[in-house]
Amino acid sequence: MKASRLLHLLLLLQTRQRMTTTELAERLEVSRRTVLRDVEALSMAGVPVYAERGRNGGIVLLPGARLNASHLEPGELEALSVAGLDGEHLERLGLTAVHETAARKIAARQAGESGAPNLTRLADLVVVDSSAWLADPRAEVDVAELAWALRHRRRMEIQYRRSTEGRASPRIVDPYGLVAKSGRWYLIADDLGTGQLFALERLSDYKLLDAPAALRSGQTLRTVWAALKERTESPGRVSVTVRLRESRLDLARRILGTRIHEVSCAEKGWCTVVVRYPDVESVRQLLQFGDHIEILTPEAARERIRQLATDMAERHSPQSDDR
Repeated sequence: MKASRLLHLLLLLQTRQRMTTTELAERLEVSRRTVLRDVEALSMAGVPVYAERGRNGGIVLLPGARLNASHLEPGELEALSVAGLDGEHLERLGLTAVHETAARKIAARQAGESGAPNLTRLADLVVVDSSAWLADPRAEVDVAELAWALRHRRRMEIQYRRSTEGRASPRIVDPYGLVAKSGRWYLIADDLGTGQLFALERLSDYKLLDAPAALRSGQTLRTVWAALKERTESPGRVSVTVRLRESRLDLARRILGTRIHEVSCAEKGWCTVVVRYPDVESVRQLLQFGDHIEILTPEAARERIRQLATDMAERHSPQSDDR
């Protein structure tokens, strides 16, 4: 623990060269007395660090002194190899601590080599947050433990509940790995030789089997995910033409994404939009636009929306006294 704290102290000083004992104590989560003892230990070991007394004093690392922080530990390399994950994803994978240590080493290295010390770091200007808006789906299984189990490349028996089912049922799958998409975690695996997405919030349990995973030749996590993503986001076979308020067009683009095929706003205040779905039943998604939308064609889509709207109206009609 002390060795890790001493390294952290040096990395902080290499980044800023001078810090007060109070600042260091807060960052290291120790007392000011402990900081002074650590500085004394480093100084006795030949590190050019010392304490300056006085009103403007503090802990100082001599200018030009550099700590070789280019060698990252295996765990730190693991954390950086999954770049793009936000804080919540790193925590779920159990990589928060090593990722922070690696980031401190990088910051120290950048401080020692930067040719423009007055420029703000890009990392301070860009935030990557992969969590979904207005949602907090929690996986029933521990993501970090599952990721570790997947390293063994074994066939797996999972307990999984489909979205249309009330309870989980067992199935044997050959896993490729995990994907974090829009705030949700997915297990990517072959089920009877076909790639499938398994949402972790509906995966209640799993166990490794003795047999190795029978993965398709030439297929990797990335290739299978790319195929599944294309299949999921494909525009569809049914073209539905709708009349949409122009003020709701940006919202429609966020909700419908690549399902929007054509847009024309010739009528003042209204746009004609062509939306593609895999089947007519999928038009129920358009109900969320309420009175801001009208289905024009095909007639089957208009009829389905009429049925759904009628059912909703009946459910929300005033309740009679004898009900």
